[in-house]
Amino acid sequence: MADDTKDEQKKPEAEAVTTEDKKSKKSKKKAKDPEFDNATTVHVKIYSPYKVYYEGDAESVSAENLTGPFDILPRHYNFITLLRECDIDIRSAKSGDKKVHIQRGVMHVRRNIVTVFLDV
Repeated sequence: MADDTKDEQKKPEAEAVTTEDKKSKKSKKKAKDPEFDNATTVHVKIYSPYKVYYEGDAESVSAENLTGPFDILPRHYNFITLLRECDIDIRSAKSGDKKVHIQRGVMHVRRNIVTVFLDV
C-alpha cells in the first residue's frame, strides 16, 4: 500500500514534465523568422511549361478565383487556389506595374513566394 502512494505521487511530477516539454516544443515551432516577419515584398513567378511570363519581386499581387478578386501582400498566409480568367496585376516599385492576362492557372503562396502555374 505504501508503494501505491509513492507511485501516485510520482505521476503528477511526470505529467508536469511532459506538459513543460510540450510547451517548449510549441515555442520552438513558433520561433520568429526575421526575414519573413520584416519582408516588404513577395517574390513572384508566373510561368507555363515553355515560357516565364514574369519573375521578380513585388509589393503586391492581385488576381481572381471563383470567390472573387483578392490580393497577396508580404507575410500573407500560405494557401493554394485555382485562378479563373483574369489579369494578374503585379505592383512593383522597382520594375513598375505589370499585368499578365491568363485563361486559368494555379496560384501557390508560401513564405513570401507567389508561384502561378499556367496551362495545367
